[in-house]
Amino acid sequence: MTWKERVRNLKRDVVAIALALRDPRVPWYAKAVGACVVAYALSPIDLIPDFVPVLGYLDDLVLVPLGLLLVLRLVPPEILAEHRIAATTIVERPVSRAGAVAVIAVWVLVVALLAFWAAQAFGIKMFGGSAPS
Repeated sequence: MTWKERVRNLKRDVVAIALALRDPRVPWYAKAVGACVVAYALSPIDLIPDFVPVLGYLDDLVLVPLGLLLVLRLVPPEILAEHRIAATTIVERPVSRAGAVAVIAVWVLVVALLAFWAAQAFGIKMFGGSAPS
């Protein structure tokens, strides 16, 4: 199996786990472990901070995949197979460029509004205008 296939399978399995966590047939303990793994993977707080050389990223490279493997073992195989099929169709969907542009535009607008607000709050002149005193 090539690295590209492994990454594709990992992506599919993450989506399958996300689908399985919502399935009422999955045992509660599998849902609990899955929720912890997803929360840890998405959390900005790490067990070992990322700025620590090598070890900072090692926890992400070891703990998250091990957690995913544990969840894959806890979910009943027939349910997991069903969700893998559904995940394959989700992963293979084309990406919406218009959606990406809309999200980026919203972020640019938010940053611009925050910059404007900060300039007003700290009395910084922007674009040649004068800030209120």
